[in-house]
Amino acid sequence: MNKDVKYVIMFVCTGNTCRSPMAEGALRVLLEKERPGQFEVISSGTSAADGFPATEHAIEASKLWKSDISKHESQALTEELIGKADLILAMTPNHYRQLMTINPEAQSKYFLLRNFPDPDPFGAAVDDPIGQPLDYYKNTFLEIAEEAGRILSEIVKRIDETVDAPTK
Repeated sequence: MNKDVKYVIMFVCTGNTCRSPMAEGALRVLLEKERPGQFEVISSGTSAADGFPATEHAIEASKLWKSDISKHESQALTEELIGKADLILAMTPNHYRQLMTINPEAQSKYFLLRNFPDPDPFGAAVDDPIGQPLDYYKNTFLEIAEEAGRILSEIVKRIDETVDAPTK
């Protein structure tokens, strides 16, 4: 196994303070049990400003899975982040379209979270909880966490293919 290689998964939403940090936290909890040290989970936002924390409700909702996103800092989606990621999961079809606008050549990395591993860019979105009460955030977190559980085996397979690949 090549210990220097980490498989990078990036979640993309709008402001990078609610959905994508919650998804980052949920998937990290699952992958720490399955493939510790072999992955990195990051997130970004199509309209994010850099350096903002996750919302208080997102931090609280993530605790449902003992996920600590209290140190999260938002970051704008960039070509550099797209280049760093091996897999990019968008929360909505609009986020997917924005990825395509930034770098259409990287389309093979782009998936709508609810469709993964199917590459179809059209489908159900994960609704933005911004401005909603804590219960709404908790429901959104559980929805995202359920998706993370559903896609876990496919992500583990991709990690294994990448990390176990011979170095050049």
